Amino acid sequence: MTDTASESPAKGARLALLVGGLAAVGFGVAVLVWPTKTAVALTGVIAVYAVVAGIVYAALGLFSKGIGAGGRIGHVLLGVLYVVAGVYAFGSLKQSAVFLALFLTIMVGVMWVVEGFTSLFTLGQSGSKALTITFAILSVIAGFTLLSSPLWGAVFLWWFLGIALVVLGGLNVIRSITGKKA
Repeated sequence: MTDTASESPAKGARLALLVGGLAAVGFGVAVLVWPTKTAVALTGVIAVYAVVAGIVYAALGLFSKGIGAGGRIGHVLLGVLYVVAGVYAFGSLKQSAVFLALFLTIMVGVMWVVEGFTSLFTLGQSGSKALTITFAILSVIAGFTLLSSPLWGAVFLWWFLGIALVVLGGLNVIRSITGKKA
């Protein structure tokens, strides 16, 4: 009984590693081979999510009895905004993909700059001041580099994502194959 009880979670974990790894490799290859088409497809998936989420929010606002008037109005408005955003994204997938890439790149750049300065503000609590200062400098430089050229930064981040997905997904596939049999 113990053998089958311990085998099932191990098999499930190995299967999850295999499926997740293969999906990561597949998406990574798609990013590297067809970067624009993959970005447009991903934008399409996000647009579908926005439309579905908008319908759900609107339905909650219209049909939910446990929410007050302000909550109902807010849900309906949020639903309408989601649907409008999703429909707009569908109407111009390429432009929406470019906007999404630039928006995310700028956000990452800002986060890296803030993270660098935040690490300097907590320098007194750091175990290694030299490591913290090095991290802060690199983080601020990386952030300003992305912000100085968001288009090139978006291209770099997209390619880096593709390479990381292929490498890490491949490693998970290998881990699933060579893992202990329980």
